[in-house]
Amino acid sequence: MNNHIEERIKKSETHIFKAVFPNTTNHYDTLFGGTALQLMDEASFICATRFSRKKVVTVSTDKIDFTKPIPQGTLVELIAHVTKVGRTSCVVQVDIFMENMYEDVREKAVTGIFTFVAVDDHKNPTPIMD
Repeated sequence: MNNHIEERIKKSETHIFKAVFPNTTNHYDTLFGGTALQLMDEASFICATRFSRKKVVTVSTDKIDFTKPIPQGTLVELIAHVTKVGRTSCVVQVDIFMENMYEDVREKAVTGIFTFVAVDDHKNPTPIMD
């Protein structure tokens, strides 16, 4: 990758913090998987948009690993970064880290891969970078 692309990747890294409240949990009092996926898709969309500064759409998700349950009452940080750039697409990895509100404990809980395609006004694929 050239320096221009690497600089854009660095600048587009996206961090979002959320608190895990009861309305986002399942019957085990942990973050509902569908809510986690929604948050990850949003973070990856923002990252892909910041990277390309184009209209982008999610075209696939790949290998979402839920390695640790995220309990109600914790904080989560989503970190999204571009890992691959194609002609019309980019791949974004999103990691969710959880931390206890009142302890200095932080660990990775979820990882997922999202692919986006840049589209023009007619929803046709277009180069992701000018």
